[in-house]
Amino acid sequence: MQIPQIRMQSQMAQIQINQTNAELEIRQPQAEVSIRQPPAEVSIRTTPSKLSIDQSKAFEDMNLMPIMKRNTQHAEQGKQAALEGMARRAAEGRRLMEIEQGGTPVAELAKQQSGREMKQLSIKFIPSHFAVKTHYEPSQVDVEVKRNEPVTEVAIHQPVMNYKPGSVETTLKQHAQLEIEFVNVTV
Repeated sequence: MQIPQIRMQSQMAQIQINQTNAELEIRQPQAEVSIRQPPAEVSIRTTPSKLSIDQSKAFEDMNLMPIMKRNTQHAEQGKQAALEGMARRAAEGRRLMEIEQGGTPVAELAKQQSGREMKQLSIKFIPSHFAVKTHYEPSQVDVEVKRNEPVTEVAIHQPVMNYKPGSVETTLKQHAQLEIEFVNVTV
């Protein structure tokens, strides 16, 4: 026995999509930079150094001194010798005045005045040590620096953009279809 049948055959619709991509172009021009560095201002002040040398003591040790100083020195030595002589004669006179106290002051005085002093042997350095005096004042250095900031100039440029929009296009590639067929049907 044959059973009636319905046969259906369908075909789906198909959509076709065409897409054009968007294009974006960006260019960034370089910035223009100018940098100037003004030189620093430097000022240097110095005081001169001083060296003083005093050789007067060394010249005195070698018996080479100015005439005024020599006169002063001889006057001082003469005055000192006169005072010592007066003191010695006063002491001798006092001893002779007190002759009654005993002893032999006349003989002692004669012996004192007739004897010579023994000279001592010694080495003397001419000029003496540290006879030359030196004094040094170093110079003073004052440095002032005025720093100048750099001058920077910048010219910026905006980016250049080119944009081409994209598109989407849809079309029907295949239509939908439905076929119905009756099999084993007798009409």
